[in-house]
Parts: sequence; structure tokens; C-alpha cells
Amino acid sequence: MVRFLLVVAVALAFACGGTRAAKLDLDAVNQAQFSDGEPKGVDPMLLKAQILLDRARFSPGLIDGRLSDNFTKAVAAFQAANGLPSDGKLTRETWDKLAATFAGPVLTNYEIAAKDVRGPFTRHIPARMERMAHLKRLGYRNAWEELAERFHLSEQVLSQLNPKIGYRKAGTSLVVPDIGRGDPPARIESVEVDKASRQVRALDSSGKPIAVYPASIGSEEKPAPSGAAEVRRVVHNPTYRYNPKFAFKGVKTKRPFTIAKGPNNPVGSVWIDLSIESYGIHGTPDPGKIGTTFSHGCIRLTNWDAEDLAGMVKPGTKVDFKDETAQDGQAQ
Repeated sequence: MVRFLLVVAVALAFACGGTRAAKLDLDAVNQAQFSDGEPKGVDPMLLKAQILLDRARFSPGLIDGRLSDNFTKAVAAFQAANGLPSDGKLTRETWDKLAATFAGPVLTNYEIAAKDVRGPFTRHIPARMERMAHLKRLGYRNAWEELAERFHLSEQVLSQLNPKIGYRKAGTSLVVPDIGRGDPPARIESVEVDKASRQVRALDSSGKPIAVYPASIGSEEKPAPSGAAEVRRVVHNPTYRYNPKFAFKGVKTKRPFTIAKGPNNPVGSVWIDLSIESYGIHGTPDPGKIGTTFSHGCIRLTNWDAEDLAGMVKPGTKVDFKDETAQDGQAQ
């Protein structure tokens, strides 16, 4: 009898908009519709919403199908840009506006190409920066990491969408997000770095956001700068040069060193150099930490968001830093 009552209670919880758990596959995500129920774990509706936000350049950061601060901020930015109350809650009205931005399926099939599995890969990357300097390249660790980043997705969710994929070889078909953002605008007027909200915005001449990205921005140890700056240059696939005067926590050497290029380089796959010495906007080897941890003073985005922004800026593009009022998080 107790077991029967428990089953009934669970059923009533779902009927009354309680927590929900759903199967995660291509059809479930593509056909997902708005629901008021509280998501449990990786949710098809949230995954679809994140992909739509990513496509619209209101980036949720790493697409993982879960509720997060980055997702809430992306929703709020999308709401503000579309004349809706910007509380960050995925309401039915917000869902309808978001769904109207793209009529196609958000998940599609991708066939693994030979170049995807060819490498070269860097299978073992040390945690300490001094030891990274001994490597010839900071490449992806494996093809799965490379494919997950290409589609802006966590490796875990990529595996959940493709549970029967064992050995990843050329010719294998994968279910992946359709993250086609389209060509970036020919030019933007300025970039805004908002320390309080931990966001970077690309703005047009009227001050309207063209793109909004979650960011890790400075720390108590090395805060981000204030005031105005401008872009000096964009460097794709950069090396990283450590200067002992930075005195980063955990780096013990007193000598300068250089870390080779590659997407797992400390500054990721692109460096947007700013007119303030030693500061820039750049990518990261750990997209899951964007917006939830601090940086070493610079402005850190996911590799794909940094590359997207790099395609919009040019030497002389203005960069304005909005000072923060409060900041939470864990120094890194």
C-alpha cells in the first residue's frame, strides 16, 4: 500500500508541474515544447532553448541542458532585446519569441570526418603552467573533446545524445546541435565588458546588443581594468607568454616562459589584444567554468564566443569596462 501511494504521489507531482525527467534524443529535443515543470537533470526543453539562444548570439556558454546562472543571464539579455520583462525566467512568451528565431530542427546529424580523428592530439596536459611550457602543442586531448567544442556542447551531453557510439571513427554519424549563427555583422560600434553581470556585449551604433556572451572577468588578485580601451589586434591560435611580474597564484618560477599554441593553451584559440598593456579578451581551455570563476585579470570567454567576437572587432574598436558593484565566485 505504501509503495502504491508513493507511485501516485510521484504521478501527481508531474501532473501538477513538479520536477520532470525526460528522454534525451534527437526527436525529444527537436519536438520539445514549453513546460512549467521544474527540470530534473539534463532537460530536452532547456537543451533546445540553449541551442536557440546560442544561434541568436545570446550565448548561454557551454550547452549542457541544465539550469545555470549563464542560462538565466542569456534569457534575460534575450528578453531585454525583445521588449520582454528581463527577469531571466523562461516564460511561455519568452519561449515563443525564442522559438520564432529558427524554424528548423535544433539537433541534426553530423558524420565524423577523417580530419576529426586524425589529430594531432595532446593526450596529457599538466595542470601547472610551467610544465605546459614543455609541450610542443596544447591541442585537444582527443576527438571527443574536439567535437564537443565544435558544437558548443559539454562532452557529457554529447555522449548522452550518442549513447551507442563507442569507438569514434570516420564515417560515424553523431547527433549534434545545429549551432549555425550565420555570418557576424560586418562591423560593430563597441564592446562592453560588464563586471557585475559577468558579460561581454557587442553593441551597434545605437547601443543595442548584437551579441551577448558570458565571461570570467578579473579577480581580487588581479582585477580587470576600468574605463575605456580599444582593440589593438586579433591573434588567432596564439602562444601564451608568462611574465614573472604577473605573480600568478600557483606559478612558482621567477623566470618567463612561453606556452605553445593550441585550443588548450591558457588563452585558448584566439587573443583580442587591448590597448591596456597585458590585458585582452580571449578563449579558454575550460568552457564549463566561464562565468562561474575568476580570471587572471583578462576577459575570458569560451573559445567559440571569443572567435565569434574576434570576427566582429577590428583595430580601433572601442572597449568600455563597466565597474562592478559586487562579485561572487571562486578565484582561479
